[in-house]
Amino acid sequence: MSGLEDLYREIILDHYRSPRNKGTLEAPPAHRTEGFNPLCGDEVVVYLAIDDDRRIADIKIDGQGCSISQSSASMMSAAVKGRTIEEARELTDTFKAMMSIHETDIGGDGSEADAPTEGVNAELKLGDLEALRGVVKFPVRIKCATLSWNTLNQAFDEAVQTSDT
Repeated sequence: MSGLEDLYREIILDHYRSPRNKGTLEAPPAHRTEGFNPLCGDEVVVYLAIDDDRRIADIKIDGQGCSISQSSASMMSAAVKGRTIEEARELTDTFKAMMSIHETDIGGDGSEADAPTEGVNAELKLGDLEALRGVVKFPVRIKCATLSWNTLNQAFDEAVQTSDT
């Protein structure tokens, strides 16, 4: 196993053992949205507090599941906190594009150098989220990694709908 893969595994385990933004927020004013993967039983709950500028003032995550789903939720919460809804949606799109890279797009040395990047904002840095890149080698685990992101998008939709009424 390469040094980079070891580092990525350590990042994932660190977020699993010590999740960032773990907990709950009182609703209202926070929005609470649940995500569930019936294939494996992973659960994620996202609590969002959005300010008047459509910025994520606070985010908390809760739930249970495998190390991939819970680490991804932790990394997601850290990555989107303080961003606007639009910025967070763009980050979500970038992350999900990374997760949709097919195993055949990964070079023989395990690199993604030849992987397609169309539609991905190259300026948007993924930081610790890059540690989840290896999940694409295990297609059944992609749903684990994207569960919290899909739940976040659902939370945005619900929060915007609630504020528009």
